Amino acid sequence: MALLYARTLRRIEVYSNAFLYQLLCDIAGISRSSYYKWLNRKPSRREVDNVRLTQAMLCLYEKVERIYGYRQMALYLRRQIGKPINTKRVYRLMKLQGIQSVIRRKRKKYAGSTPQQVAENVLNREFHAEAPNQKWVTDVTEFKYGNGKKAYLSAILDLHDKSIVSYVLGHSNNNLLVFETFELAVQAAPKSHPLLHSDRGFQYTSLKFKEMLDEAEMKQSMSRVGCCIDNGPMESFWGTLKCEKYYLHTYRTFEELRKDIEDYIDFYNNERLQAKLNGLSPVEFRTKAA
Repeated sequence: MALLYARTLRRIEVYSNAFLYQLLCDIAGISRSSYYKWLNRKPSRREVDNVRLTQAMLCLYEKVERIYGYRQMALYLRRQIGKPINTKRVYRLMKLQGIQSVIRRKRKKYAGSTPQQVAENVLNREFHAEAPNQKWVTDVTEFKYGNGKKAYLSAILDLHDKSIVSYVLGHSNNNLLVFETFELAVQAAPKSHPLLHSDRGFQYTSLKFKEMLDEAEMKQSMSRVGCCIDNGPMESFWGTLKCEKYYLHTYRTFEELRKDIEDYIDFYNNERLQAKLNGLSPVEFRTKAA
């Protein structure tokens, strides 16, 4: 009796499921045979590849704290898998997963100062350099930490490979910050005499800084008033640093901020791949050029 009862329930379940499947197929406008064909099909090679790419993409996305967009993601996936991957494909897979790069914030505007001396815009937005230590750009940017405290980062960037030649993080935006950054850059490339481009900040227009440049036999170049794009590569680096590291964290102390900036610049120079550098990191591109 129990066996007959169980068989009866099973038949009812089968008939109910068949009716439900047929109803759903009618709603979707497909035949019932098409549904069973889809149910028993094997995934295509493309679908298997997409699953593998998605898994690698999600792991990398979390590893770098969600800073990569589809272009940067494609660079790393190409290196990791060892074959070409279209950026549009990576974009589509990221969109399906609902992930994207963090959004950049707008840059604040700062009031200018009366210069002691100025230089012409010799660089003139010629941001390409044939070899290392031909053209340097420099600037200072601001960070906040703790209860409204501020820190200032001065850096020099080489236009040949977009590497950071030197940098100094300090508590004050003063001449000493910029002078120390310049001295470290000279020590890193002692026999080089690059063109050094900056904005018209008070440190760069000071007579003392001009004396340091003359002593190092370097020519000075300055952005025009109100034309931040004249120093575009340096502004771009600040945006990348803040977007990919600073904005993702809250810093209670100066030391916490210092450690993250040091770690990021090391990552940027040695590991962060750039499409404009043929998919290499700045240090890799410089080594290959040498």
